[in-house]
Amino acid sequence: MLYRLFFGSAYDFFDEGNPSKYAVFVLLMLAFSFWSCFLALKFFRNILPKDQGREFAVNGALSQGKARGCGLIFITTFCLSAALFIPLDLEYLIYLVLLYGAMLTGYLDDAAKIPWGNLKKGLLDLVISLGTAVTFWKYNGSNIDMPLLHLHFHIPAVIFIILAGVLVWTSINVTNCTDGVDGLCASLVMAVLGSFVLFSGVLTLTVGWSFLDFAPVIMLATLAAYLWFNCSPSTMLMGDAGSRALGVLLAIIFLMSKNPISFVPMCIVIILDGGLSLLKVSFIRFLKMKNFMKDIRTPLHDHCRKNKGWSDTQVVMRFTIIQLVINIMYLAATNYDRLTSLS
Repeated sequence: MLYRLFFGSAYDFFDEGNPSKYAVFVLLMLAFSFWSCFLALKFFRNILPKDQGREFAVNGALSQGKARGCGLIFITTFCLSAALFIPLDLEYLIYLVLLYGAMLTGYLDDAAKIPWGNLKKGLLDLVISLGTAVTFWKYNGSNIDMPLLHLHFHIPAVIFIILAGVLVWTSINVTNCTDGVDGLCASLVMAVLGSFVLFSGVLTLTVGWSFLDFAPVIMLATLAAYLWFNCSPSTMLMGDAGSRALGVLLAIIFLMSKNPISFVPMCIVIILDGGLSLLKVSFIRFLKMKNFMKDIRTPLHDHCRKNKGWSDTQVVMRFTIIQLVINIMYLAATNYDRLTSLS
């Protein structure tokens, strides 16, 4: 990690398995991640393109003139913080490159005078998704855990790569679709990462030094800084640059947990909000079912604002509360089952 390169003996001081020293290390990591992102967003926002508003989105005109594509800044600070604090090997470096690539494709699309076509974006998603899936399989194999069902099994490599690629592709696109209300995408991702971090024990001084231990913590601090500017009414927007990269990170984390099935309950609000939109468009466009879900406006956050009369703040708070409650229930059940089996 760059921390060892720059600080040498200081890193050796922390890397002794001492919980007190570990706590100081985590505190420094959180502080650096938050403030580096906060200051970068504050002072470099003017280099970003301005949003033109979205004609067909609910309240889309309110976004006009705001800095767009802030994912360029906060994903860059995340990657720098990860390189500084996480022990990086080739596998983790590849993940950061793929994550940064997802950000760049989103940013270039945001900044383009003529938006990229679906074919171009789809091919780029395919490359990133398969690249992530193949990398994970090469370094970790294709064993899957399902703790609630007491299952541990092996999946043939080709099938695993396809399924893992589908997971990454799905995560990219459903997360992208949630970025339509001030603070919604960042809040939902923070709810998922926060639940994951608390369950993993990183902040309870259970010493660990892996990408899986620290990447969610760094992203939590990074998103907290971004949310300072993005909470309603926002002054800046993450754009595809941020949401696509967040989708890649979520998929990587759940793959590394060896329980990728948990992506479904722990990201269910993200899946429903963005996934129903993708499902509706697919049925109408490819199956010519023009009346499919005709009474439901998608993404769901637009349905709640337009059809249910919820304010932007109500959408963010209620969606986040639902996700947190589901995550707590799922993790409690998983942890209880694990403890019971150990006893």
